[in-house]
Amino acid sequence: MAYLELFKDERTDYRFNLSSQQPKLFLVLDNNESNEQPKIVSLTASQSVAAQYLDGDYLVLSHDMPLAIQAWMEAFIGRHGELLEQRRKKRKGAGRSSGK
Repeated sequence: MAYLELFKDERTDYRFNLSSQQPKLFLVLDNNESNEQPKIVSLTASQSVAAQYLDGDYLVLSHDMPLAIQAWMEAFIGRHGELLEQRRKKRKGAGRSSGK
Protein backbone atom coordinates (compact mmCIF):
# COMPACT_ATOMS: atom_id res chain seq x y z
CA MET A 1 0.00 0.00 0.00
CA ALA A 2 1.21 3.51 -0.80
CA TYR A 3 0.07 6.83 0.57
CA LEU A 4 0.22 10.14 -1.26
CA GLU A 5 1.59 12.89 0.96
CA LEU A 6 1.83 16.51 -0.13
CA PHE A 7 4.72 18.74 0.90
CA LYS A 8 4.75 22.54 1.00
CA ASP A 9 8.14 22.78 -0.72
CA GLU A 10 6.80 20.87 -3.76
CA ARG A 11 3.87 23.21 -4.48
CA THR A 12 5.51 24.55 -7.66
CA ASP A 13 5.79 20.96 -8.97
CA TYR A 14 2.15 20.29 -8.09
CA ARG A 15 1.01 23.43 -9.91
CA PHE A 16 3.06 22.40 -12.98
CA ASN A 17 1.50 18.93 -12.91
CA LEU A 18 -2.06 20.23 -12.43
CA SER A 19 -1.68 22.72 -15.28
CA SER A 20 -0.61 20.00 -17.73
CA GLN A 21 -2.99 18.51 -20.29
CA GLN A 22 -3.39 15.34 -18.20
CA PRO A 23 -2.07 15.47 -14.59
CA LYS A 24 -0.27 12.32 -13.45
CA LEU A 25 0.64 10.41 -10.31
CA PHE A 26 4.03 8.70 -10.23
CA LEU A 27 4.71 5.36 -8.56
CA VAL A 28 8.35 4.48 -7.90
CA LEU A 29 9.15 0.77 -7.56
CA ASP A 30 12.38 -0.95 -6.58
CA ASN A 31 13.37 -2.60 -9.85
CA ASN A 32 14.80 -5.86 -8.56
CA GLU A 33 15.32 -8.61 -11.12
CA SER A 34 13.98 -11.41 -8.92
CA ASN A 35 10.53 -12.94 -9.18
CA GLU A 36 9.45 -11.17 -6.00
CA GLN A 37 6.69 -8.60 -6.05
CA PRO A 38 8.21 -5.13 -6.64
CA LYS A 39 8.53 -3.00 -3.52
CA ILE A 40 6.86 0.43 -3.57
CA VAL A 41 9.42 3.13 -2.81
CA SER A 42 7.32 6.26 -3.30
CA LEU A 43 4.05 7.65 -4.60
CA THR A 44 4.28 11.28 -5.65
CA ALA A 45 2.52 13.98 -7.65
CA SER A 46 5.85 15.72 -8.33
CA GLN A 47 7.42 14.97 -11.70
CA SER A 48 10.81 16.26 -10.53
CA VAL A 49 10.79 13.93 -7.49
CA ALA A 50 9.90 10.98 -9.74
CA ALA A 51 12.63 11.97 -12.21
CA GLN A 52 15.27 11.68 -9.47
CA TYR A 53 14.67 7.93 -9.46
CA LEU A 54 15.00 7.43 -13.22
CA ASP A 55 18.79 7.16 -13.22
CA GLY A 56 18.87 4.48 -10.51
CA ASP A 57 17.63 0.93 -10.39
CA TYR A 58 14.01 2.00 -10.06
CA LEU A 59 10.95 1.63 -12.22
CA VAL A 60 8.81 4.79 -12.42
CA LEU A 61 5.23 4.34 -13.55
CA SER A 62 2.73 7.11 -14.22
CA HIS A 63 -1.04 7.04 -14.11
CA ASP A 64 -3.70 9.65 -14.85
CA MET A 65 -4.55 11.54 -11.68
CA PRO A 66 -8.16 11.10 -10.50
CA LEU A 67 -10.24 14.29 -10.33
CA ALA A 68 -10.71 13.91 -6.56
CA ILE A 69 -6.94 14.04 -6.02
CA GLN A 70 -6.64 17.03 -8.36
CA ALA A 71 -9.25 18.85 -6.26
CA TRP A 72 -7.43 17.90 -3.04
CA MET A 73 -4.15 19.25 -4.44
CA GLU A 74 -5.83 22.49 -5.57
CA ALA A 75 -7.21 22.92 -2.04
CA PHE A 76 -3.75 22.23 -0.57
CA ILE A 77 -2.18 24.88 -2.81
CA GLY A 78 -5.03 27.29 -2.03
CA ARG A 79 -4.61 26.77 1.71
CA HIS A 80 -0.82 27.13 1.73
CA GLY A 81 -0.42 29.57 -1.18
CA GLU A 82 1.59 29.30 -4.35
CA LEU A 83 5.27 28.63 -3.81
CA LEU A 84 7.31 31.29 -5.54
CA GLU A 85 10.97 30.72 -6.19
CA GLN A 86 12.75 33.10 -3.83
CA ARG A 87 16.14 34.60 -4.41
CA ARG A 88 18.39 34.86 -1.41
CA LYS A 89 19.36 38.36 -0.39
CA LYS A 90 22.96 39.33 -0.93
CA ARG A 91 24.96 40.31 2.10
CA LYS A 92 25.11 44.00 2.77
CA GLY A 93 27.75 45.60 0.60
CA ALA A 94 28.28 42.54 -1.60
CA GLY A 95 29.31 43.45 -5.12
CA ARG A 96 30.17 47.04 -4.25
CA SER A 97 33.55 48.62 -4.56
CA SER A 98 35.20 49.37 -1.22
CA GLY A 99 36.25 52.81 -2.52
CA LYS A 100 39.74 52.59 -0.99
